[in-house]
This record gives sequence, C-alpha cells and structure tokens, in this order.
Amino acid sequence: MSTRPHPSAAELSAELEAKLLQRLAFEWESINYTHFRDALDRPVFQLSETRARLGQWHGELRCLEISRPLVLERPWGEVVEVLKHEVAHQFISERYGLVEDPHGPAFQKICEHLGIDGRATGAPTAAPDPDDRAERIVARIHKLLALAQSPNQHEAETAAMTARKLMLRFNIELDQLDRAAPRGRRRRAYGYRHLGRPSGRILEHERRLASILIHYFFVEGLWIPVYRPREGKRGSVLEICGLEANLAMAEHVHAFLTGTAERLWDDYRRATPRSSRGDRQAFLAGVMRGFESKLEAQSERFQEEGLVWVPNADLAEYFRRRYPKTRTVRRGGARRNRAFAEGSRAGKAIVLSTPVTSTAESGGRPKALRAKN
Repeated sequence: MSTRPHPSAAELSAELEAKLLQRLAFEWESINYTHFRDALDRPVFQLSETRARLGQWHGELRCLEISRPLVLERPWGEVVEVLKHEVAHQFISERYGLVEDPHGPAFQKICEHLGIDGRATGAPTAAPDPDDRAERIVARIHKLLALAQSPNQHEAETAAMTARKLMLRFNIELDQLDRAAPRGRRRRAYGYRHLGRPSGRILEHERRLASILIHYFFVEGLWIPVYRPREGKRGSVLEICGLEANLAMAEHVHAFLTGTAERLWDDYRRATPRSSRGDRQAFLAGVMRGFESKLEAQSERFQEEGLVWVPNADLAEYFRRRYPKTRTVRRGGARRNRAFAEGSRAGKAIVLSTPVTSTAESGGRPKALRAKN
C-alpha cells in the first residue's frame, strides 16, 4: 500500500466524487455483462474509509462497498479486480442463495471459471511454478542480462541472445512436459500484470512495444480501459497474462525498452535542435521497430536450430476467461521521416540488459526482473 497520508473525502470535489461512483457503476455493468451475462441487478455503490478491507458485498442491503483508500491510492486495474471479486460474491448470494464460507468451494469455482482473482488482493500477481525451475531460470537470465552490459559488443550481444534462447528453451520444455502429462494435470498457474502508467492515447511506440512482448516473450496482452479518479479522466494500460517467469521477463523488457527509448530520444533531440513532438513520436516508434527487427533476425536463427515455440493453448484459455469479449482497433502510425529512420537505426543497436536509468518514468517496478512477487 502507499505510504501517503490517509486520504479523505475532501480530496475529491463533489463533481469528481459523483464521476467516480458513476465509473464504478459502469465497471459493474461491464463485469455483469461480460462475465455474468447480465444475470444480476444493479446494487447501490458506496465508498468506505476503511483500510481493513478493500471491498465488501452486503447482501441484505444490496450494497457493494469499495475502499476509498484503494480507489485513490492504487492503480485502477486493482480497483476493477476487487470489484470483480465482490460481484462474484453478489452472484453467489443472489443467484445461488448459498450459505457457506465467503470464500468457499462454490465461490472459488466461479472465480476460476471466470479468471477472477479469488484472493481479492487487487494487486496483479501470478502463482509460482510448483517446483523451483522458474525461479532458477529467472536468476540465470538476470545474470546473463548483467553480462550484457559488457563494453565488449560481441560479449554483450552473446549474453543477451543466450538469455533469450534460455527463455525459449524453458517454454518449449514446459510445453513438452504438458503434452506428456495426463490431461487433468496440464493446467498451469497463470497470472497477470499491468505495465506502464495510464495514458489517454496509445501511441505507436507503445503499441509496438506491446506487440514485441506478445510475439517474443511468451505472454498474451491487451490494452484495458482504466480511470483516473483524481482527474475524472479515462485512460488505458497494458495488461499481460502468462506464467510467473514470463511475466517477470516481459515486465523487465517493458521497463528496459521504455527507459532506453526515452534516453535515446534525449540524445537525438540534443543533437537535432529543431526536432518536434511529431519527431519524438516517430523516433520512439522507430526505436521499437528497429529492436523488433533485431528480435526477428534472432528468432530466424533459433528456428534454424530447431527451437520453435507455439503459443500454449492453456494460456489462450486463461486469457479468454479473463476477457471473453474483446475487439480490435486499428490506429494510424507516426510519420516515416528522418526521425523514424534514426530511431530504427538506434533500436537495432540496443542490447537487452539490466535496466538503465532514464529521465522518463517507465511505470515499471523499481526492480524490473525478479524471481518472486
């Protein structure tokens, strides 16, 4: 939880408070439609000042309570996860009429079936692998990425590519074990994370970075709508789903590329005084395209060595449970000008390593690669 002083009702104007409650009702409508087929009637929504619980369903009052500190201090994605949890309680209460432990078997079954976090912590997480292989892999990759900071270009490139190959072998071996296991034991513990800060507009370099994670780092992902209650504005944030080791790696790549691209842009801007905001967008998009072309070339080499990974069906199933209704939106890209070309050239020279310090805020965690949450 945040260490900021306790918020109070005075921190939101009456107008922002009303908008916040409207947004909670909107999120409830979306959850009811997407996961429960409009089976529920809309409840009363209430904000509480407590920190003892994040949310609560009051069946007799038909009131859904959400913690104000949660809403004001935590990312909106966590608020929605808590809301999903409480709507699942509402469903059990009103449609099943069951009297059992609040988090009993029926509740846990509903949550698993719908891809809802039954723990209601709100914070995105993934369950660790039953053995310690994933943790060992992440530790080895961390060491390789540290070696990729070597001033010797050849050594750095070799270390970075070895890290990718290690991750590829790990996922291929997991899939082979799944195929060999009895069908009832194939399901793995998938989880999710939210990357970056909410933004009102998703720019081309952000979309390209999301595509890089999905195509080369063993996760599924999509842009989810979020709300900024202190501003009364909507936005979007990237959610990725996958195994814990893959989530850790993808989170690292996201933080690293975001920070590195901004640092490269700062260098280019200082060398090109007449650069504009449009040039910035073109340059950052070029950086992502250049790095993506580098990954494409590496993947072709891996395929020549017989290392080919096919997306796991269980991950796709988990993703569909969380988001059974999605839509694809096509958007225009940045200008293909000199800034884009220079960004692409710079992107091709990037060597994936441990995080770099940047003037830009990547939105990632302070340590972008870790073995455990």
